[in-house]
Amino acid sequence: MAPRPRWLATVAAAALLAAPAPWAQTASAQPGAAESDAARSDSVRSETVQSAAARSAAAQPNAVRSDAAAVEHQAEGAAISLGVVESNHAGYTGGGFVNYDNASGSSVEFTVTAQAGPATLALRYANGTTTNRPMTISVNGTAQASGVAFAGTGAWSTWRTATVPVTLAAGVNRVRATATTAAGGPNLDRLDVTADGPAPGRPADVNGQLRVCGTKLCNRYGKPVQLRGMSTHGIQWYSQCVKTASLDALASDWGADVLRISMYVQEGGYETNPRKFTDLVHGYIEEATRRGLYALVDWHQLSPGDPNANLALARTFFTEVASRHRDKTNIIYDIANEPNGVAWSGIKSYAEQMIPVIRAQDPDGVVFVGTHGWGSLGISDGRSEQDIVNNPINATNFMYTFHFYAASHQDEYFNALTRAAARLPIFVTEFGTQTYTGDGANDFAYSQKYLDFLAANKIGWTNWNFSDDFRSGAVFKEGTCAGNSFSGTSVLKPAGQWIRERMRTPDDFPTS
Repeated sequence: MAPRPRWLATVAAAALLAAPAPWAQTASAQPGAAESDAARSDSVRSETVQSAAARSAAAQPNAVRSDAAAVEHQAEGAAISLGVVESNHAGYTGGGFVNYDNASGSSVEFTVTAQAGPATLALRYANGTTTNRPMTISVNGTAQASGVAFAGTGAWSTWRTATVPVTLAAGVNRVRATATTAAGGPNLDRLDVTADGPAPGRPADVNGQLRVCGTKLCNRYGKPVQLRGMSTHGIQWYSQCVKTASLDALASDWGADVLRISMYVQEGGYETNPRKFTDLVHGYIEEATRRGLYALVDWHQLSPGDPNANLALARTFFTEVASRHRDKTNIIYDIANEPNGVAWSGIKSYAEQMIPVIRAQDPDGVVFVGTHGWGSLGISDGRSEQDIVNNPINATNFMYTFHFYAASHQDEYFNALTRAAARLPIFVTEFGTQTYTGDGANDFAYSQKYLDFLAANKIGWTNWNFSDDFRSGAVFKEGTCAGNSFSGTSVLKPAGQWIRERMRTPDDFPTS
């Protein structure tokens, strides 16, 4: 990357309080200055209603319909507001049905336990009138379908089914059907819930334990694969953007394969509270695992730029993380984010000390190592990839990382990547469509040139960044992360719309 200070202004470290699980956290202090590596930030705002087409399996590249059996939930066993259980009309199932009061706001709320991902709700009802009795269907307090008609069925003993596509969170969900007119809702017999995917086709389930074969990242079948995904912003500032709803959207709506967990070492990060930040990372790994994503654990050292300055801290952190998650097959360890102001020989020495630390706990885990010049293969330091070619790391099952920001890093950087990819195993752990500050105008044309090359050469990538920071490189509009709706395009900045579209194209994960 172009030589520049890593921070354009001083960022005051936020006071770090003991935190609940990351997907339940509120916003912590945010950076008040541009960070040159990508001016770190993300924003997310979610739609309240989505069309059936947007939620279909076809719209989800990693989803394979599970054809799972529907799970029945009887209305008489749900939480009822302004309604009564009756059994005076034939044809119902279970012990009766709910007769809504003739009142707007009358509702039935079901408790549904599910895996994260898209699902179809089928509500069995009867409406003996000739007038629609519309209802809003919400999940966990967020409307996912408004104005569902519940048209007349001809008689109170004639039952029909209305279907609604939704996205469910992992674990317990509150599914509510609320009448929106003074006529109230129809008679409601039951709710059937069918998971639409993505379980059988989830990236980590298909590919299993990865390994480096030659210059490629290969799956358990020995076939080269390209992983595509998003990097969080610094979790000391933007943990509110990484929660159940946003991760569900990333896995199911965006079709991501990998979540990069960006844990800063300095700048108010790990060194201020190792226990807190280690536990945050543990939690994010578990959440990625539940969704069939790879978890890329990013030791986001940035300033000081010499990774040896944090060697003792890195040993402690990666020993615990690798020990805790050694039995998982979806963990990737990134041990040095963007070394800068340090010769390649110093980075090589650090890597050759750290890789055995991880191997002692997780012998099969793939390790990533940042390259000099802020991950530029040395270009931003006036060097080149030849430093690495002439003096490679003495280890196996690891990859070198490369970063680019397309509006700033063009021919010189692209050509270095092209040369290096022919000789070295490379993964792009961070890139943006803007300048190296993570802000400014997007250069989508040069970004596409990079992505075309990465796809043709099966080189994986994670984009910076999955937050609602004010900068153009944060995919979500400001304020989005305060809510719980993250799917679709209405919540996205132009860069977010662009990268989501490219992530939703079908993956090619060969198994034979």
